[in-house]
Amino acid sequence: MNKEFAPHPISRTISQTDFANWGLPEIAFIKRVQTDGEIGWAIHAADGTPMGLASSREIAFAAVTQHELEPVSVH
Repeated sequence: MNKEFAPHPISRTISQTDFANWGLPEIAFIKRVQTDGEIGWAIHAADGTPMGLASSREIAFAAVTQHELEPVSVH
């Protein structure tokens, strides 16, 4: 196996549950959505749990930051 493309050692030691929960207490994902014909911004926890909706991207980022989470855009 080419060392350049070898899997990172952590990929062999982290469980699927731990991987799914990775970033859960620190990250919130923000993505553009259409609801009832209106464009808005959905806020989700790192595990995909819906947390809220915002009317603009800026408001979504501000809400996430206010709750001491790191906002991450999803395209």
